[in-house]
Amino acid sequence: MREPASQRQIARAVLTARGMARLAELREAGVTAATMSRMERDGEVLRLTRGLYQLPDAPLDAHHSLAEVAKRVPKGVVCLVSALPFHGLTDQLPSQIWLAIGQKDWSPNPDSTPIRVVRFTESLLSAGVETHLVEGVSVKVFGVAKTIADCFRYRNKIGLSVAIEGLQEALRQRKATPDAIARHAGRGAVATVIWPYLVALTADS
Repeated sequence: MREPASQRQIARAVLTARGMARLAELREAGVTAATMSRMERDGEVLRLTRGLYQLPDAPLDAHHSLAEVAKRVPKGVVCLVSALPFHGLTDQLPSQIWLAIGQKDWSPNPDSTPIRVVRFTESLLSAGVETHLVEGVSVKVFGVAKTIADCFRYRNKIGLSVAIEGLQEALRQRKATPDAIARHAGRGAVATVIWPYLVALTADS
């Protein structure tokens, strides 16, 4: 028995408006899980991961995986080596999405898009956050100055060379001022670590 076409129309409207949607959002709009399963079977929607759907002809952004993760972990903030390429500070693309979450936040289950979780204190998690629209999804990403400071704070995890490259590019492209970077470094207790590099890179400018 075919379910009312209106459910499929509602599902398509929700997905068109939001880019991608979780099953919970579709249910709130009046679409059942059974309808979504049939739409997936009929090729009308794509199931990106468990409980997350998108239209098959939806335009894919270069940062598609960030939008997918933002839907899965709404409280998370894209950080470190995933924030660097988002801001155009490196050509290297990580094999997993680096995501900052709170100290007591639920850690996402492994899925099709691998996530590397980094736990931040509440004060550091709320500082320097920007919201960008990717495929109709609001994605939280740390700004350039905050990202650079965090890269030096987590240099043992990502490598000092990655942090230095990010700093060089941020200054060269004028995407962050030395003062803003130093300010975030101070909040993250890495001011003394980053200061010699800031001095060396701004000495000739």
